[in-house]
Amino acid sequence: MLDWTLLIVLAIIFVGWLLIQTFLKGPKLLAYDHSPVTSHTRVRERASPEHQKALGLLEQTSAEIRSVPRKQRLAVIRRVMARGFCEPPLLTGDSDYQIREVDAGGVPGEWVLAPHAHPARRLLYLHGGSFISGCPHGHRVITTELTRITGAAVLALDYRLMPEHTRQELIADCQAGYRWILDHGPEGPAPVRELFVAGDSAGGNLALMLMAWARDAGLRTANGAIALSPGVDMTFSSPTFKSNLKTDRLLGPSLEWFLKTPQSIRLLMIWAINRMIPPHPLISPIFGDLSGLPPLLIQASEAEMLLGDARRYVNKARAAGSPAELETWPEMLHVWHLFEPILPEAREALERIGRFVERCAGHH
Repeated sequence: MLDWTLLIVLAIIFVGWLLIQTFLKGPKLLAYDHSPVTSHTRVRERASPEHQKALGLLEQTSAEIRSVPRKQRLAVIRRVMARGFCEPPLLTGDSDYQIREVDAGGVPGEWVLAPHAHPARRLLYLHGGSFISGCPHGHRVITTELTRITGAAVLALDYRLMPEHTRQELIADCQAGYRWILDHGPEGPAPVRELFVAGDSAGGNLALMLMAWARDAGLRTANGAIALSPGVDMTFSSPTFKSNLKTDRLLGPSLEWFLKTPQSIRLLMIWAINRMIPPHPLISPIFGDLSGLPPLLIQASEAEMLLGDARRYVNKARAAGSPAELETWPEMLHVWHLFEPILPEAREALERIGRFVERCAGHH
């Protein structure tokens, strides 16, 4: 009897392992780790001295988060993300820059407008925050600079967050915002002339998801998309999750425990949290069809854990015939753009986004 019980238990374990390998891991992406990325630009050779000041600001906020019990940390993380690391210089004093709250097809958001922003050139911005935090207010350092350098009316979407809401609900918010911006500008209903989509970290994931979704839904595609330090693979299979664990000063401390968990357990956790299998293209854009996408610009730090995601996505997109560019900076923090007032690397990155937008403006 004991032998039969043992065999049944082993059979159940084997079937469970097989299901995980078949449905939760997704296809192997190793081929995209070493493909030649002819569009890869390394913008500078070393970090600026100002990078140390950014690290100091990060440590201050990290200490603030660590100072409270674990049960209170999500609230503190959200407060920190809403505050941001730096004040947006373009909104200080007698600035002509405007912030206008808006209902974007049932999703709250805000228009961020430079004095010279054209209402028919629009950019949908999706903030980062690991899908559990972040808001338009905390990302105004980026969105004010984007409207300045692109001349676009920037719509920063305040999509719903997990865990109060499901991953499907926040995806639906982003899809609703995309549909809405096609026919609505800062002055009211009006067709879009030029459309761009951008996002950082989790928002970069959502921006790239929207590109494939809009193509498949038969909607007008964007003229271009920009992803800053995006995570594109919810199976966490990229080798830089391990190789850059110690150099990623922002994500490393929070993800170290998770990455030490056995892979099968991690995949089951991701499935349970998102209620979608980890390699589903809606949450892991790299596993989808990357052909027929608009021009893509991805910026990443060579020190961050998500570098491999960026490299793999660009390689796979280019292999599928989509125009994609990767730009990297050494030593930078994850989404260093948030430190624009003090970091020359952030200004460099944003100015390069402006040039990318101008190159893509006539593409459609």
